[in-house]
Amino acid sequence: MKKREIQEINASSMADISFLLLIFFLVTTSMATDKGLFRTLPPPVEKKEKKDKVEVNKRNIMMVLVNSNDKLMVNGEVMDVTRLKDKAKEFIANPANKSDLPEKETVDIPFFGPSRITSKHVISLQNDRGTSYQAYIAVQNELVAAYNELRDEISVRQFNGRKYSDLTEEEQNAVKDYYPLKISEAEPKDYGQAAGGAQ
Repeated sequence: MKKREIQEINASSMADISFLLLIFFLVTTSMATDKGLFRTLPPPVEKKEKKDKVEVNKRNIMMVLVNSNDKLMVNGEVMDVTRLKDKAKEFIANPANKSDLPEKETVDIPFFGPSRITSKHVISLQNDRGTSYQAYIAVQNELVAAYNELRDEISVRQFNGRKYSDLTEEEQNAVKDYYPLKISEAEPKDYGQAAGGAQ
């Protein structure tokens, strides 16, 4: 009696099919790209340059601190993050020319001519090593929103109702000169409970 022959499946082309499927999925799949915060960093300081002491007028600096408990302090005052944007707008623009806000100087800006602006203002942002990512981003968003709103407002006034995003590149550069984005970020430190009442 003959043994029944067992037919084997020809698997020689399976490797080719698997390889083609792998290539297909690699080509058609979109990879998630990392997104970050846009910041223009200053050029590195040359070693030969002497470190001169630079005196900065305190009225030109807005100190923003986020402690390890995600509590916000602005110039030593505990503040809710929802108030930060308006506080920053007042600091950047100093519309009433207050003596405790950044000093103004006259600068000749294209499309604007001689303008009184707070060109020396700086927002100093510091956070604790224990600050949560969400709190850090929320503070960043409010500060950038302050600049964006001010730029939109001046664009609408100066360029016949057009918002900043609708301007030409030259016009946008002029608006950036009017309200230059000046956020200085210090390296995170261990402040712990240093924020006092911001518990």
